[in-house]
Amino acid sequence: MPLPNIFTKEVANNIVQRINSLNSTSVPLWGKMNVAQMLAHCNITYEMVFDDKHQKPNALLRFFLKMFVKKMVVNDADYKKNNQTAPAFIIRDSRDFEQERHRLIDFIQKTQELGVSYFHNKDSHSFGKLTSDEWNNMFYKHLNHHLSQFGV
Repeated sequence: MPLPNIFTKEVANNIVQRINSLNSTSVPLWGKMNVAQMLAHCNITYEMVFDDKHQKPNALLRFFLKMFVKKMVVNDADYKKNNQTAPAFIIRDSRDFEQERHRLIDFIQKTQELGVSYFHNKDSHSFGKLTSDEWNNMFYKHLNHHLSQFGV
């Protein structure tokens, strides 16, 4: 079943509402990250699209990611709880809840405003060119997974 379309205003606004229902003391139902770390973790996906702060994988690693990881990330099946996270997405230090929340909301709104056509066949950081459906699945299911982790 297709995932909700993060490029629509309705779905993006729903995700933002869920983010806004979190607070700095929200507790996870599973996992090790606190809420500020989770928001920072979710921001990394968008940093890899919009910022140049993360080094791209070398050709061999990118091949491995495309062959063995991409399908799990871009399909419409939910992530399992406590899945292994790629090293670039691990947040060990403390983060400012409000700053990370605002950054994530800004990224979601920017993504929605740029829309489907901007992302169709856009090159990803790790997987090569993705269709707009693959981008949608990657964005939506990651956010949904972590918001569900915190009960929202």
